[in-house]
Amino acid sequence: MSLVSALVYRRRHRLLGRLVQEALALYGMEVPAACEIGPGLTVFHRGFGTVLHPYTTLGAGVTLYNGVTIGRADPWVPQELSPMRRVVVEDGAVLCAGAKVVCKEGVLTVGAGTVVGANAVLTRSTGPGEVWAGVPARKVGVREDWVPAQAVGAP
Repeated sequence: MSLVSALVYRRRHRLLGRLVQEALALYGMEVPAACEIGPGLTVFHRGFGTVLHPYTTLGAGVTLYNGVTIGRADPWVPQELSPMRRVVVEDGAVLCAGAKVVCKEGVLTVGAGTVVGANAVLTRSTGPGEVWAGVPARKVGVREDWVPAQAVGAP
């Protein structure tokens, strides 16, 4: 586990939480305590420039590269009036360098095993094992190498 990943998991610590948040800020990362993060988070390039919205859920084994942003598509609207509810990044998803995931309304789900390409701007939910790229992001393929977790070890 990298130092940055270890800090992310310790950001809710009762005594050290504030210090950990400041250490993450030195790395250019903003990960609010309200974010739900599953086991096995991998952060490459120390996560420089990575910002997560407080209403973000990251599943198990998610990979984040530098410059990833997860947030609202309507930042000028007060949070309590925004139709955005949550961004869910499911297990095994990969958000490449500079990827932006912005939710307009409701819940935006990045499917399990999905790859969001470098500098893509994703504004809608994806299915499992898909590859999305571009601005705005469009489905450009499927991952041939990705195997759903429930299929592993199946007879």
